[in-house]
Amino acid sequence: GGSRHVNEVGLSRKHLIEGTREALERLQLEYVDLVFAHRPDIDTPMEETVRAFNNLIETGLAFYWGTSEWSAEQIQDAYRVSEKLGLISPLMEQPQYNMIHRENVEQNLIPLFKEYGLGTTIWSPLAFGILTGKYNKGIPDGSRLSVDKPMTRAILKDLSSPKGQENLAKVEKLKLIAEKLKCTLAQLALAWCLKNPHVSTAMVGATSPEQLIENLSALSVVGLLTEDILSEIDLILANKPVVVNSFR
Repeated sequence: GGSRHVNEVGLSRKHLIEGTREALERLQLEYVDLVFAHRPDIDTPMEETVRAFNNLIETGLAFYWGTSEWSAEQIQDAYRVSEKLGLISPLMEQPQYNMIHRENVEQNLIPLFKEYGLGTTIWSPLAFGILTGKYNKGIPDGSRLSVDKPMTRAILKDLSSPKGQENLAKVEKLKLIAEKLKCTLAQLALAWCLKNPHVSTAMVGATSPEQLIENLSALSVVGLLTEDILSEIDLILANKPVVVNSFR
């Protein structure tokens, strides 16, 4: 279709309230625990967005609100507006975080963790499946990256680049650590994310009950990630952000 109407996108009061009500109706729910502002809206004043999310909470449509893919500066602005108006501030940020993409969570958001106690609901902890090792020898039929879609094409282009090939080589080396801990690569990657005290929730997908069980079993691997193991992982990844008082 064509471009959507201005009231069907963004973080305006009208779209947030109407969109949430329509979503709840489709889901056959009376409320949700958490509603996210997915991506910032530079065309809507922050005060209007903050007030709209508070309206959702006050009317019982949601218990809390959070941001998704916002910059640290934008989240801080939301906190400032919330505090000034005596309103409820965002509880969570939903950033991409995994062994390959670390900078935002481990560097940019650190001040917000310390000052506001911000939580995170991370997405793509397995880097679109790259950290499972399934793409080290090509693209298997039936896998996520075998489906021809714009996002898939972008991921494949990145994977075929020198940086992408370097990441696949790192995954191959991580296999040795997974074998040492008697876990799968997916479990190692998930456990590594959960080891970060600023990660409140990791969102994962599964195409089968077996895959779901494998992912959930990563919880038992978290305790195996000692400082020595984490150092070994960092030596392989060679991408640890330089941060004063880093959590690692």
